[in-house]
Amino acid sequence: MGNSSRCLYDSSIESFLRREKEAIFGELCEKYHGDANSSTREAWCNEIEVLQTVLLPWADANGHIVFEYDIPRLGKRIDVVLLLKGIVFCLEFKGEKETNIEGGLDQVLDYALDLKNFHKLSADRVIVPILIPLKYKRSTSLIQLSPYDDMIVNPLLTGEDDLGNLISNVIERFPGEAHIGREWIISPYAPTPTIIEAARTLYESHSVEDITRHEADAVNTERTISCILDVIKKSKLLREKSICFVTGVPGAGKTLVGLEVAVKQTYQGNDSPVEDEGAVYLSGNGPLVAVLTEALARDNFAKCKERGEAKKITDSRREVGKFIQIIHRYRDNMLAKIKNPVENGILEIDPEKAIKMQDAGYGEVEHVAIFDEAQRSWTYKRLADYLKRGGTYGNKLKVPNFPMSEAAFLIWSLDQREDWATIVCLVGGGQEINTGEAGITEWIRAINDKFSHWKVYISPYLSETEYAEGRVSELLKENHNVVYSEDLHLGVSLRSFRAEKLSAFVHSLLAVDDQAAVLYSQIKDKYPIVLTRDLEKAKRWLHKKVRGSERTGVLITKEAARYKPLGVHVLPSSDENAIHWFLDDKVDTRSSNYLEDAATEIQVQGLELDYTCLLWDADMRFEDGKWHFYKFSTAQKTQWVEQKDDSENKHELMKYMLNAYRVLLTRARSGMVICVPAGNSHKTVTGFWEDSTRLPEFYDGTYQYLKSIGIEEI
Repeated sequence: MGNSSRCLYDSSIESFLRREKEAIFGELCEKYHGDANSSTREAWCNEIEVLQTVLLPWADANGHIVFEYDIPRLGKRIDVVLLLKGIVFCLEFKGEKETNIEGGLDQVLDYALDLKNFHKLSADRVIVPILIPLKYKRSTSLIQLSPYDDMIVNPLLTGEDDLGNLISNVIERFPGEAHIGREWIISPYAPTPTIIEAARTLYESHSVEDITRHEADAVNTERTISCILDVIKKSKLLREKSICFVTGVPGAGKTLVGLEVAVKQTYQGNDSPVEDEGAVYLSGNGPLVAVLTEALARDNFAKCKERGEAKKITDSRREVGKFIQIIHRYRDNMLAKIKNPVENGILEIDPEKAIKMQDAGYGEVEHVAIFDEAQRSWTYKRLADYLKRGGTYGNKLKVPNFPMSEAAFLIWSLDQREDWATIVCLVGGGQEINTGEAGITEWIRAINDKFSHWKVYISPYLSETEYAEGRVSELLKENHNVVYSEDLHLGVSLRSFRAEKLSAFVHSLLAVDDQAAVLYSQIKDKYPIVLTRDLEKAKRWLHKKVRGSERTGVLITKEAARYKPLGVHVLPSSDENAIHWFLDDKVDTRSSNYLEDAATEIQVQGLELDYTCLLWDADMRFEDGKWHFYKFSTAQKTQWVEQKDDSENKHELMKYMLNAYRVLLTRARSGMVICVPAGNSHKTVTGFWEDSTRLPEFYDGTYQYLKSIGIEEI
C-alpha cells in the first residue's frame, strides 16, 4: 500500500483483489479532501466492483492499480490508472446518466496526452486511454497507435462486460513491454520537447506580443532580458542560487519579459530545447493566465488549421499550458512532497512521496522559475490559514501549522535543487490589490532570514515608496550578496504607447501632488483623458473612438457597490468569463465591447484594452484635500461606512483601494473616459432622499478634484 498524496488509493493488483470492497471504499473516502458527494461515492463503488472482477486473470501479474490520480501541476484527476505488463492504462468510467461519448473520449485522450507530455515516467511508455460507459453494449475492435508517433493508442470504448477482453487484446497487441514500478506514481513532472517546440512556434507567431502590444521601436526590453539571461548563465557556471527582482512601470511589458526569458532560456538560440535547462513562467493571476493561454491556443489552432494540420483546440491549449502556468499548482505539487504534518516549524521532504533526482534533488525539473507579480504572493498568515483548512473550500491537501510565507516557500522549493537555480521576480509598483498579499518586503525578509546564501540582483528602483514602502535598501543593508543593476528596471510603458507619462500622471493624481495638472497638459493631445457625469455620454465617446478590432470596456473597483442604477453589471469572477470578455469579438454580448459587463481590478490586472471607461464609485472620494475610503455595508442599514486609518487592517485596505484605482487608471493604451456619476438628487414627497446611498455629495468632491487638474469634460 502506498501513501502518496498524488492519488487517493494505490496498491498492487494482487492486494487490491484480496481486500474487501468496503475497506478500499473507506480509504478513498478518508483520503478525499472534503466530503465526497453521493454520485462520487456511487462511482467509486461501481469502479471497485467492476475492476475486482475484470482483473482476476492478472492476480499474479505484478501490476499496480491507482485510483483518482492527480496529474501534477495540471489540476486534473484520472479515475483509474492500471500499470499492467509495462503499459499505462487510463480508465475513465461514466455512469448511466452520462451519454456524451464524444466528450468522454476527448477527456480520456486528454489524460493520456497530459501524461505523455508532463509525466517523466510515462514519456516512453505505451499509453492506452479507455472510456467505460458501464452499460455500453459495444466495444472497440481496432487497437491502433495514433498517427502522431507518440505511443498513445487511439481512445478505446467499451462497457463493463467487455473491459477484460479489451485489456487482454491490448496486452497481446503490445507484448514484452518493460515492467513499470510503483515509483511511477511519484514521477517528476517533465515536459517533453514537443510541447516547448509548440510554445516556441506560438511565440514566434507574435501572439504574445499582440497581447502586450509590443512596440519594438518605442522601447527596448532586450536590455532587461539579456541581463536576466546573464544572471542565469553565471548561476549555472558557478553552481549558485540567485534571485532577480525586476521592476517596471505599469504596462512596461513585465509579462512579456517573463515569457521571453522562459522561451529564450529553454532554447538558447537552438532549434530544439536544451536538455535540462528549462524555465517556467508562473503567475497567481488566474484571469491573466487563462486569457494569455487561450489567446495563444486559439492563434496556434488557427495557424495549424491553415496549414491543413489535424489538430484540436485542446492540443493547442495543452502546448501553451507547458510554459505558462498558475502558481498555485506549482505550489501544490511541492506541498505534496513534504512531511505532513509539519513538525517543529521545519519543512522536510518525505522520501516516500518524492524521487530524488541527481541534479534536481527534490525540486521541480525547471532550473528557472519566473514569478509574475511577485508582490502579490501571500503573507505567512494567509497561506497558513488557507492550508490549515485545506484551501478555500476545504477540498485540498490540509497542512496544519505551515511555517512559511508563500515567498519563502517558493524560494525553499527551488532551494531543493542540488545544483543551481534562478528565480526571477517581476514586481509591479503599488499593485497589491487583495488582502493577504505580502508585497515585496516578504521576499527580502525570507532571503535575509533563511536563504542568505542566495545571490540577489536587484533593480535600484525597488527602493522607491511604491515597492515595500521604500524599505528595501534598509532591509538589505546587512546582506553582502546584493548587486544593484539599472538594467532590471523597465521604465517605459508599452501599454499606452502614445503616453509614456501616463503612469507618472496617475501616480501624481493619486498622490494629490501639483505635478498632476502639468503632466495632464503634456499627455492629453496624444492620449485623450476626458471626464463626464453621464455614463451614456461615456459610452458614446468610446463607440466613436474605437476602430476595427480595437477593444473597449467598462472598469470598476471590486469595492464599488452602487452601479446597478446605472444599468451596469459586474463581470462574475471566473476565468471563463474573463476569456469571453477579453477575447470574444464585438458581435458576442459577453465581450467587453458591449459595455454591459464591467470588469474589476482583479480581472484586468496585467491585461489591457485600447479605450476604457472607468466608473468611479463612492468607495474612494476626494474630500477636504485628500482621499477618503468607504466600504458599503449591508450590515449597517445598507450605507457607506468610512474606513479610518486606526488599525493595520484599515491601513492595508486603504492601500489596496488606492492600488485598485491605480490598476484601473493604467489599463488603456489609447485613451480613457472617467465617469463620476452625479448621484441621485431627488427627494420623496415626504422630503427624504430617494436613495441615501447615492447622494450627490458622495461624488461631487472627486469630480471637482479631477476637473481641477484640467481634465476636459465631454
